[in-house]
Amino acid sequence: MVEPPSAGTGNLRRFPRGPLAALLSLLLAGPAGAQEAASSPGAGERLLSDSARISLVTIVPGDKVYSIFGHNAIRVYDPERGIDIAYNYGTFDFGNPVVFSAKFLYGDLNYRLARQSFERMASFYPLEEGRPIVEQRLDLDPQQREEVYRFLEWNAAPENAYYRYDFYYDNCATRIRDLLEDVLGDQLEVEAVDPGVSMRQLLDPYLVAKPWLHFGMDVGQGLPADVPATWRSELFLPDRLAVWAEAARVLGPDGERPLVARIDSIGWSHALPAREAAPPWPAWLMALFLAAVVVLTVLDARGGRSGRPWFDVPVFALLGVAGLLIGFLWFVSLHAVTRGNVNLLWALPTGLALVWGLRGARRKPWVVVLLWITAAGAGAFVGGWALWSQEVPVATLPLALAVTIRAGGLAVLGRRAAAGS
Repeated sequence: MVEPPSAGTGNLRRFPRGPLAALLSLLLAGPAGAQEAASSPGAGERLLSDSARISLVTIVPGDKVYSIFGHNAIRVYDPERGIDIAYNYGTFDFGNPVVFSAKFLYGDLNYRLARQSFERMASFYPLEEGRPIVEQRLDLDPQQREEVYRFLEWNAAPENAYYRYDFYYDNCATRIRDLLEDVLGDQLEVEAVDPGVSMRQLLDPYLVAKPWLHFGMDVGQGLPADVPATWRSELFLPDRLAVWAEAARVLGPDGERPLVARIDSIGWSHALPAREAAPPWPAWLMALFLAAVVVLTVLDARGGRSGRPWFDVPVFALLGVAGLLIGFLWFVSLHAVTRGNVNLLWALPTGLALVWGLRGARRKPWVVVLLWITAAGAGAFVGGWALWSQEVPVATLPLALAVTIRAGGLAVLGRRAAAGS
């Protein structure tokens, strides 16, 4: 069963009616469907019988990276017309891995709406991936069911199916939210409260078992990820959409009724293991890295060394690559959520230039200048730790401190070596 909202009731809010024409103008994505439905019906011809049902389907989050946050689909079932289709907004063509990765980083990844057999979906997720399915049958009148089905059929046509995926604001859950809001309009009501956390923080419960993925996602996202989440914007998460649907009510001629008339599940078990938090490996590793930097820098200072290329070259190479990636996501990519990223202070792309300058014992003037710039940037990050509006991972504090110490130490040691020669 889908758990009810844990927050309080709050004020009653009426869902705004979005124009269906605006939704129709969007492009959507997914693999080929398995079952055909009627095409090009007349305007007055009904596609669904009175026994038809529309359901919100939620697939429970899994262990694989692509399944961590769960999934949603819409089921249209009409035994009289022989229809049992799952409409899936969360599918894509993987294709060439290099091209796919490049498009993903650039933010130009097309998903599409898929039509597929619900029976096939209902057997795949529980049996193949061990992920239960929760089906919420929606209490819609015949006209509303017809409108939902007609839109989905239109949207599944190849010329209308593709859309540019956005993790927070345009995905398999938000598309269904928008459709239900548009079809039900002012008849849809729910007692909704804002979650009281940022968009970034909404992801924390899903990432507790994957600390390195959590670290990478936090480093890659900038200040826009820290905007406060609202009751509506949190519905990009599939299980939050299911909770929202269970709390929603519909106003009709006979009064108010729950939007969800019945809840069924496939593969559900109360023995499902809860997510267990993994040790904070990134923070521990960065703390060890900081200790190593302090020890090596002190030994270098005492021994009159200008540096250790076997250590410094890969360190600054990794920092430079990280800086290039953060800079690309901020200044080049289409991702709005990766802009304004303060992590660029400790991961300057100029680290790649230092790879060449730190290979020998002698330090050229431009190398010393870059080292001071690197130390200043990382030092500013550490000094402003408590002041940043952007939430940054704890592991970046020892990392940035290590960069400050090593870059500043190498600058001093390099200048000392140049003065002594």
